[in-house]
Amino acid sequence: MLKYYIYIMSSSTGTLYTGMTNDLERRVYEHKHKLKPGFTKRYNVTRLAYFEETNDVGIAIAREKEIKGWRRSKKVALIKTLNPTWQDLAADWFDSE
Repeated sequence: MLKYYIYIMSSSTGTLYTGMTNDLERRVYEHKHKLKPGFTKRYNVTRLAYFEETNDVGIAIAREKEIKGWRRSKKVALIKTLNPTWQDLAADWFDSE
């Protein structure tokens, strides 16, 4: 059964990006290595700050849209529930980092 992940990435300066994927490790790797052009590459958004998972793609898409619609303060509060020190949750996922 496929799993879907809703995640929030951050930059060292506090820029946030919310996304959804069915392969969190691959997607975080792409962000960290700036493999795709766009917002996260432009603003150096490379730290995994928060994620949650579901088996339902519809729920994942709805949750991503919900979080994207929130104010920054609400996103920060969500991150702090899982990751109060804002550590990179994927810091040790890849050998080269």
